[in-house]
Amino acid sequence: MTPNSARSLWTIFTTIVVVGFAASLVGCASAGLRPVAVSDVKSVAGTWKGVVYLSGSEPDEVTLTIREDGSYDVVSRQLIGVSRGRGQITISEGRLIMRGERGHGVGRLLSSSSGDRVMSITATLSDNSTLTAELGPSR
Repeated sequence: MTPNSARSLWTIFTTIVVVGFAASLVGCASAGLRPVAVSDVKSVAGTWKGVVYLSGSEPDEVTLTIREDGSYDVVSRQLIGVSRGRGQITISEGRLIMRGERGHGVGRLLSSSSGDRVMSITATLSDNSTLTAELGPSR
């Protein structure tokens, strides 16, 4: 086996493990959750952390900080560096409507029977790529 083929196998293996682990987290996070209508941005203000899945890329860590006025900052930590953005959240029909510098999306708040909250986000970026994210309140 050549060093290049060994490196390729390692890259494939690492990717499969990371994606499999991330998928299992999403499956666990989504199981048994019920939607919660959001009536005010203040009820979701604070720092949320989780994983973002961008089409065509590996999952990345993401931190979303929502302020009581609806403004937000987002930081995604990628293998190639850090990506930052900001925007504004409004509420419509119990959902979070997100308009940012690089795209727009919708967030839903979910709750487990034990009261744990999960924010599920789907978004379209300005280059028409899509992303999903699953976040929980930072403790």
